[in-house]
Amino acid sequence: MAYQIKKAAVLGSGVMGSGIAAHLANIGIPVLLLDIVPTKLTEQEEAKNLTLEDRQVRNKFAATALEKLLKQKPAPLAAKQNLSLIEVGNFEDDLEKLNDVDWIIEVIVENLDIKKSLYEKIDAVRKPGTIITSNTSGISIEAMAEGRSEDFQKHFLGTHFFNPPRYLKLLEVIPTAKTDESVLNFMLQFGEDRLGKGVVIAKDTPNFIANRIGTYGLLVTLREMEKRGYSIGEVDSVTGTLIGRPKSATFRTLDVVGLDTFMHVAKNAYDKTEGEEQKVFELPAFMKKMIDNGWLGAKSKQGFYLKEGKEILELDPETFEYGPTKKLKTPSIEMAKQQKGLANKVKTLVYAKDRTGEILWSILSPTLRYSAELNGEIADDIVAIDNAMKWGFGWQQGPFEIWDAIGVAKSVEKMKEENVAIPAFVQTMLDNGFESFYKEEEGEIFFYDGEGYQPVTVNEKAINLKLYKKKHGVIKKNSGASLIDLGDGIALLEFHSQSNAIGLDIIQMINFAVDEVEKNFKGLVIGNQGKNFCVGANLAMILMEAQDDNTFELDYTIKAFQNAMMKIKYSRKPVVAAPFQMTLGGGAEVCLPAAHIQASMETYMGLVEVGVGLIPGGGGNVNLYTKHLKGLPNGVHVDYQYVANKVFETIAMAKVSTSAEEAKENNFLNFADGISVNPDHLIYDAKQAALALYEAGYTPPKKEKIPVTGDSGYATMLLGAEGMHLSGFISDHDLKIAKKLAFVLSGGKVPYGTLVDEQYMLDLEREAFLSLIQEPKSQQRMQHMLLKGKPLRN
Repeated sequence: MAYQIKKAAVLGSGVMGSGIAAHLANIGIPVLLLDIVPTKLTEQEEAKNLTLEDRQVRNKFAATALEKLLKQKPAPLAAKQNLSLIEVGNFEDDLEKLNDVDWIIEVIVENLDIKKSLYEKIDAVRKPGTIITSNTSGISIEAMAEGRSEDFQKHFLGTHFFNPPRYLKLLEVIPTAKTDESVLNFMLQFGEDRLGKGVVIAKDTPNFIANRIGTYGLLVTLREMEKRGYSIGEVDSVTGTLIGRPKSATFRTLDVVGLDTFMHVAKNAYDKTEGEEQKVFELPAFMKKMIDNGWLGAKSKQGFYLKEGKEILELDPETFEYGPTKKLKTPSIEMAKQQKGLANKVKTLVYAKDRTGEILWSILSPTLRYSAELNGEIADDIVAIDNAMKWGFGWQQGPFEIWDAIGVAKSVEKMKEENVAIPAFVQTMLDNGFESFYKEEEGEIFFYDGEGYQPVTVNEKAINLKLYKKKHGVIKKNSGASLIDLGDGIALLEFHSQSNAIGLDIIQMINFAVDEVEKNFKGLVIGNQGKNFCVGANLAMILMEAQDDNTFELDYTIKAFQNAMMKIKYSRKPVVAAPFQMTLGGGAEVCLPAAHIQASMETYMGLVEVGVGLIPGGGGNVNLYTKHLKGLPNGVHVDYQYVANKVFETIAMAKVSTSAEEAKENNFLNFADGISVNPDHLIYDAKQAALALYEAGYTPPKKEKIPVTGDSGYATMLLGAEGMHLSGFISDHDLKIAKKLAFVLSGGKVPYGTLVDEQYMLDLEREAFLSLIQEPKSQQRMQHMLLKGKPLRN
């Protein structure tokens, strides 16, 4: 049977249920969101003479959840209008509507009897072939399906999302013995391709994969902190980014999750384990006391940390008083910072004979052994375990990758010296002469499966550029970028400078890439797999030249950047930009002239130069203005002033989209540009877009004159800026920048509606950029951004 999900239903509208509904709406799937009917009226409802029979009362829980979606941060919705795809209802009046959906997701209270009672009602109304899943984080999937019809059981499985569903990558899929294989295979593919998730198959065991190991690791950390006399701040200072974990480390993570939520997850594992393993899942006494006190973390504004004014204080678990946050400062931390690559940093820290080495070894050693003991019990292989920890908990390396990094043989030797039991899986591997869980051969990764090495299965859409380059090499590279043959006639220009900042090296490679593609390829993709697509131009270089009064050098560089952007725009072969995450300033300017933008759903795009005292200098002003004009319907009277005002506001306010959909609203993307939900598929999707353009007979845009607003438009834009200045919203220097920006966008001293050359607009932009860069206040803003990483409002 070929499955399709055109409409879904989410049962339960709490934070998780409404978050899943929002994620489905983000990918364009209409959702029915149902919850229980209230049993009593609020005082406000009584005052309005409402009764328990009124529809607005009966749908209250789901309707309130929808209102909260608009206020939550980080935003569950990629665009506010996606809310229109969610219809609300309740379990008593609207269960019949379930016969019209293709996927039912249950996200109600974690109580087996209540779940089974609801499933009985679902079974009576669903149409055969409808997929039903539970988002439970701990109840047995097998137990939930007991007593249901054969068709229900064939189409039932667990789909455990991580919170928040829009942002966290992991989706654990848990089949039962009776789940039809075609249903499982469909959900695996749908989860990756449509939901954009990293999908792992988990077994029906307590807390599945990520929460089982993650909770164990967190509780081991708490135990070792108490035992060895470390402070909360000291532990957090070495269990975050230093070892490739999220910056929230251990205790900030617990504060964000909520101690009450964590207690439920830990209790679930405690109730279903025994012996020494069970002891680990017992919460320490001080944590139980915190929960009794209502010190639950971020939700109660007090947990392991307490914010007083601007100062963040840490809890002393012995005295229950808060004091200044401490950090570990040891020689190994300084040594690790000198190492290249995460693996070398972790190795340096774990074996260090100081307080950092002591705490990290005491945390990692039991967590690695526990992961190995569970291999085969919670998942079929180590790849699923590693991926679950990376995608669910934000670890850069999974447990077996960490073990490889610190050296399996060396670490086992140290464990044996401490008289701890070595998991049979690990000992057998070493006895058979294998020394690592993973190995790489000719650009392919293999994993140890208990007997030998098997290739890691990868979706063809998930192109790993690091491995791809090892296998296929590069056409040309310099310090800032590489040109790679992606196959099928498409080349890829990959940025790899510091923070992917644009300097002359990248500009040179853009020029080379377009020339090479015009001669020998069908199209070009501009993309990479760094932390961010590109955070802008090389600010340090620009500031240095400005402080040295090298106006000629700066003029040359800006002109070269503008020319490279025009080369992208008028390339005879299609150029597709593939932005993701932060795509700011020069990063956005690289995308705007492309024939097509294939953006990741999580693309935060904006022209933010005002924050450093400048305006865009690489054609950003003219390209955003013309992209806006071209997005308007043909034959409609165009109000150039309206367009200029919109673009002026976007640039002057340094607006950054919170998603690719919002980038569309800000006209950085148009109706024809694409959005990839799965970031791992972005390069593949961009390649397909470039091929499609070529096959469709792509021709570059014609060079056309641009209609501008001229003198009157300049005055109108300035009026708004001066109003903000008088109200105290912007500074004197902000006003000066706004005047320059308005002059560029209006096309200078010409009448309204004048048609001007693109080069004329670029020259205006460059002159304005160069005059602002010489301003002391602009240089102060640049310096502040480089030192502090945030804008200065001077």
